[in-house]
Amino acid sequence: MNVLEAHGIRKSFGRHTVLDGVDLEIAAGELVAVVGENGSGKSTLLRILAGDLRPDRGSVMTCGQAGYCPQAVVLDDALTVDQHIRYFQAAYRIGAAERAEALIARLGYAAAHHQPAGTLSGGTRQKLSLTLALLHEPALLLLDEPYQGFDWETYLAFWDLAGELRAAGTAILVITHLVFEQERFDRICHLTAGRIEERADRHAPAA
Repeated sequence: MNVLEAHGIRKSFGRHTVLDGVDLEIAAGELVAVVGENGSGKSTLLRILAGDLRPDRGSVMTCGQAGYCPQAVVLDDALTVDQHIRYFQAAYRIGAAERAEALIARLGYAAAHHQPAGTLSGGTRQKLSLTLALLHEPALLLLDEPYQGFDWETYLAFWDLAGELRAAGTAILVITHLVFEQERFDRICHLTAGRIEERADRHAPAA
């Protein structure tokens, strides 16, 4: 079953065409990368898929709720980590805090519970953004350069977590300008000249 279907996505800014008929489908439990050079329209595509930006043409269908981590992390610098968690729990009517605590421990930033977001390092802000995106157990996770700023230990923890989410049926889309470990993905698609070109080879994700 497809969790995401996007067809004929077009987007221009002024006379500059960024997306020129993008088609993309992702099934439940599939881990997909969209790779492209800086300025190729990757973040624009992800914003459209997340519902944060309207396309000029085309359609997007998602099945179930989505979690979204933009490259430019959106946090309130005055709020602490705990306050961000509580606000998101209220927004999604999540009563228990166990999932948040488990994600914070898994990503290794439990010491930052009471720190305002404005004092966090770039990597820790990215960890908080990922935690918030996963609180409501989304069917689809949309990630823009998700491990930027992570140290090696957190990078590995991220991939362990991604593997578990995938095994549980979560569809994951990773937008990046460079793929270091191609074998981790089911599919790798290239965004070139405003369109998606999919690689002919497919990889079995690493355990």
